[in-house]
Amino acid sequence: MLDDFLVRAALAGLGVALATAPLGCFVVWRRMAYFGDATAHAALLGVALALALDGPVIVGVLAVALLIALAVSTFSGRGLAEDTLLGVLAHSMLAIGLLSVSLLSGVRVDLMAYLVGDILAVSKQDLALIWGGGFAVVALITWRWQALLTSTLSPDLAQASGINARREQLILTVALAIVVAVAIKVVGALLISALLIIPAAAARPLAKTPEAMAVIAALIGSVAAFGGLGVSFELDTQTGPTIITIAAAAFFATNVILRMFVRKT
Repeated sequence: MLDDFLVRAALAGLGVALATAPLGCFVVWRRMAYFGDATAHAALLGVALALALDGPVIVGVLAVALLIALAVSTFSGRGLAEDTLLGVLAHSMLAIGLLSVSLLSGVRVDLMAYLVGDILAVSKQDLALIWGGGFAVVALITWRWQALLTSTLSPDLAQASGINARREQLILTVALAIVVAVAIKVVGALLISALLIIPAAAARPLAKTPEAMAVIAALIGSVAAFGGLGVSFELDTQTGPTIITIAAAAFFATNVILRMFVRKT
């Protein structure tokens, strides 16, 4: 069954959607959207390093994404505004990554596949890495859910409860780096943060509890992945952007149309 490229693509999209849902909720709650952008854009430099060293791309992406995420977590607030630091890192790392890829000699690189994803080219090995990384992220977030939630809602309450807010931030940082590494094949470096944010933001008006929001975000992300795959196959469009477009339509439906209907009633 896994010899069918569409089946592999659908499973890859599902794996990434399930991994990004709970993490995306914390990205929305903590207003870490730009943080996600900086980490995702740095992934292209990891691609270049992996290709230059003839190593696995996912390992290079994970290493650089984790390094950048840790650097942002360590140096933010030390004499430089966090949004400024994130802006500098996001765009400079993307530029350095693009430059590094262009300077690789003797290596043929499909740059668009890394920028916007190439889910139809997912191999069995890629699928194993996606689901392995996705399971690690879900397990990590589930394990630390209550502590992460408490430190997100009230750092003072977290401190009074003996929760180390900085440690919880580090856990989110590691989870984000893993998601970037496993999702780059599906939606690419430019759209990873969108897959984190949009399903969670679309789920927010529909959920009454944080747990419900994570579950609904996973459902919306899964529908976007399957729907985007089907639409792109029929219309011959880029699958990554199509997935994000369907997720954006879900956001519009829950945050604009639904709110207008509720106001009228």
